[in-house]
Order: sequence, then structure tokens, then C-alpha cells
Amino acid sequence: MTNESRNFLETLIEEDLAEGRVSSVHTRFPPEPNGFLHIGHAKAICANFELAARYGGLCNLRFDDTNPVKEDTHYVDGIIEDIRWLGFDWDDRLYYASDYFGRLYEWARKLIEKGAAYVCDLPLAQVREQRGGPDRPGTNSPYRDRTPAENLELFEGMKNGEFEEGSRTLRAKLDMAHVNLLLRDPVLYRILKTPHHRTGTEWNIYPTYDWAHGQSDAIEGITHSLCSIEFVNHRPLYDWFLEQLELEPRPHQYEFARLKLTHTVVAKRVLRRIVEEGRVDGWDDPRMPTLRGLRRRGYTPTAVRAFCDAVGITKTDSTHDFVLLENELRSELNETAQRRMAVLHPLRVVIENYPEGETEELEAVNNPQDESAGTRKLPFGREIYIDADDFREDPPKKFFRLGPDREVRLRYGYCITCREVVKDASGEVVELRCTYDPETGGGKTPDGRKVKGIIHWVHAPSAVDAEVRLYNPLFLTEDEGDEEEDVLASLNPDSLEVLEGCKLEASLAEATAGTPYQFERTGYFCLDAGADAAHPVFHRSVSLRDSWSKIEKRSGTTSS
Repeated sequence: MTNESRNFLETLIEEDLAEGRVSSVHTRFPPEPNGFLHIGHAKAICANFELAARYGGLCNLRFDDTNPVKEDTHYVDGIIEDIRWLGFDWDDRLYYASDYFGRLYEWARKLIEKGAAYVCDLPLAQVREQRGGPDRPGTNSPYRDRTPAENLELFEGMKNGEFEEGSRTLRAKLDMAHVNLLLRDPVLYRILKTPHHRTGTEWNIYPTYDWAHGQSDAIEGITHSLCSIEFVNHRPLYDWFLEQLELEPRPHQYEFARLKLTHTVVAKRVLRRIVEEGRVDGWDDPRMPTLRGLRRRGYTPTAVRAFCDAVGITKTDSTHDFVLLENELRSELNETAQRRMAVLHPLRVVIENYPEGETEELEAVNNPQDESAGTRKLPFGREIYIDADDFREDPPKKFFRLGPDREVRLRYGYCITCREVVKDASGEVVELRCTYDPETGGGKTPDGRKVKGIIHWVHAPSAVDAEVRLYNPLFLTEDEGDEEEDVLASLNPDSLEVLEGCKLEASLAEATAGTPYQFERTGYFCLDAGADAAHPVFHRSVSLRDSWSKIEKRSGTTSS
């Protein structure tokens, strides 16, 4: 590997190995089971598992299950499923922070005995208030000078459930004037009388993330504890706890930039809120940036991993265009997805000079990028559907599709000419009467005339009726923002368009969930796994090209 191709974490790991600080690489991915994984987690998952594999090391999966109020086993199961879907495995190295509750409790007692921790009776709101700010030091708790013996007795009482929830905390004794606010006597334990999804009612106190994190790493022999950049201010506390407990070998924390995408929010509190408020159809809504939402929409694990590899690992946060993720999927599906024809806005066409009651079969290519995909047969007859967008009663300049007395070629089929436009009582076009040239089958024009327009179509009698769902970004603003209400106000009211009565070619009656298809001239789609077989639903995974930026430009909604 050349110096130019290394990211900074690879450089650090190679230096650690060369200098003998570590003899092997051991990482971990530590999700909190209070929601499902999103696209930002995918970058962290890839970083931890792939870096370990690159250097012949190991990666653990460890759930940071220290808050029973918001955690649940269905999140645990979903996270395991999502990581396996991405293509990673941890063999027998599945752990939980709750596995270490007993040891963490004993280590907390050790800090108390050293005079490095104390029980504080201030409510959490007052603890935060007395912490001070960047421009002013904090104020010492009036309980800071309790003796170790008194603190041990109170801490035991906290564990045994003798005190009310929220009435006491265990805090580390550091420096209330420290420039890093996280080192101003942080909380290690709080009283929570909520049953835990694994330990039940065994514990009345639960460790904070900062207290559990480094010690869990040490227990598991983690060498490189990789975190996103917002944890850089937590590192001194991570190191302080390990030093106080004299744990060896000592893991080291390294931070890298988190993944940020335009028009995408990955703050878990926001995602949970829009799910709970019914603004989306659950965590797996195809508009959601969750891995299960992307999977339901038709994204592949290889496209997600290729995207994470393309954006790379850096030290500085930056926002990437969502189009980059879409392009990875387009690139993959262009090579792998079979082509099918689907008419999303059907307009009936009657070919008057085609024999009534007759049907023939036309040959269609399954994938022009893959000869091995072969061909399929398309039924063709007197009545077909075309897309309403492919017809104009008064065609503008450079509109090469169908219009009165205009000729177009049907994809894989004949040339047809519009002879009559049929309208309903309101003046809406409901049917076209056309003729076809039987000498133009298979793309031939024996007389050499040029027919510029080629449109897709579906045989009417054999068409599959389906619902098709089209997606635009869930959020209108480019950046995630800081204020939750502002973020929620930017929800895109046009993020979902549901099209009923779409007409699909007959072969799609056999479509299977998860199999991608290119609907010719329209985009890439997949069948929804939960849809009723009698009412199939197809999701558009991605259009054939980026259209949202053009929509923004026309409407003036592009954010600065």
C-alpha cells in the first residue's frame, strides 16, 4: 500500500504495528440498541470491520446497552440483521456492555476508594447548571468532599434500590474548572428503576456511555477504538478512567469524520420522532436513511459499501451529495438489473389496422450490458398502453415522440402513427387511434425513412396492474441543522408520489421482492416484500439520472 493510498487511520495502525505498541489489530462496532442503523452507521461499520480485516485482525460487535429506558431487543435483532446484510460477521464475538455491569460496578468502587469518585445528591438539572460554560468555571458540588466510606455506603444503597430514581448520581472527581466541560466531574452512574432487556430488574443503577466505553474496550482487548469526530472531547476522559484503574493493555481511541449527506438527517432523536409521529411509515420507510429503509427501497449492500469506500475516511467533517450514493447504485444496477417495460401514466392506444383477437411475440433484450442475461418474449397486439408523457396533442419543438399524424417506433416493435385523438367529456385525452406499419418490425425501416422517437409500451390485455411509488428527498434543506424543530419543518411534502393503476409487462407478475429491475426509460425498481400479491407495489430505487437537482433549480429551493 503506497503512502498516497493510505487514509490517516491506516497510517496510524501501521505505525502502531511497526513500533510494537500492538501486535495485532482488534476493533469493535458499538451500536446503542435504541433505534435502527442508518447510512451514517454504515461508514463506521465498514471502517471497523474492513480495517481489522485489512491487517489480519478482528472486529467485535458490542451493544452499548446502558440505557434501559429506550433500548429493546427488537432493535438488537434488527441491528444484527442490518450488519449481516452489509456483508460483515463477527464469528462468536457478540458482546453487550451489560455483560460487564458487575465488573464496572466493582471498578467504580475502586475509584471511590481512591477518592476519585463521589455520590452527589444534586438533581441532574442542577449538575448541568453548576458545570459552568466555556467562558466560566463550574461550581463544586456540596457533596464533593464526602469520605470514601460514606460514598461506598451510599453507592451500595443506590445499587440496592434504597433511593428514589434520579435522586443521586455517582460522579468522577476531576476538575470543575477544566477547559473541557466533559471533565468537570462527569456522571458515571444514575439511578434508573427500569427493567433492562437482558438483566431484568437486577440493577437499579446504570453506567453512562463514557464510563462503560473504555473499560469495555479494555475487557475485550480492543486495540483501536474508532469513534466519530464528535467524541474527540471524550478521549481525555476515556484515557483518565483507564489510567485510574491501571488497566493494561490499554486501548486507544481514534476519531474520524462522520458521514453527512445532503437532504439527509441521521440524528436518531429526529428519526425516532418522525416515526413515532407517523410522518413516515416506520423505520423501514423507503424515504428513511436507515439501512432497512434503503434495503426496502432496493439499495444493495455492495452499493452502500462502495459509497462508503468512495467517500473515504478523513479527520474533517464534510457533506457529500446524496447523488454520490445514487450513482453507486445506478452503476451497479446498470450492469446487473434486467430490463422490463412499465407504463406509469397509461394512455390506451388502439392499433386499428392490427387484426382483432391476434397476438404475436416480440423479442426483447434482458440486459444490453450482459449478453448472458438473454432475451424474453413480449406479447403484442391490437391494444397497448403508452405513457401519457409520450404524447402531445400540440407537440413542441424537439418533441420526437407521438402526436397527431406523427410516427414513432415502439421499443422492440413496430412503427405506429397517430390517426385520431379520443377525449372524454372534460376534454382529457383518453385514447389514441393509430395504425402500424407491419414492415417495420424488429427495428427495420425498409424504405429508409428516419423515425426519431422510440417509446416504451405494454400489451394491454396481459398487463399487470400495480402501484408504483416514486421518491424524492425526505428533507428540503441540504444540511442537517442543529435545531430539531427547524429540521422537522423542512420535511418535504413531495417526498412520496404514489401512482395507482400503472401497467407493467406480463413477466413482472413473477417478480420477486429484492430483485432489481430497470423499467426502461424510467429508473430502477423493486417489488415491496410486504405487498399483497393481488396488489403489487414497486418502489423506485433510483431514477436513471439525477432529477432532483433540476427540480430544485426550477423551483428555487436549493439551499445555501
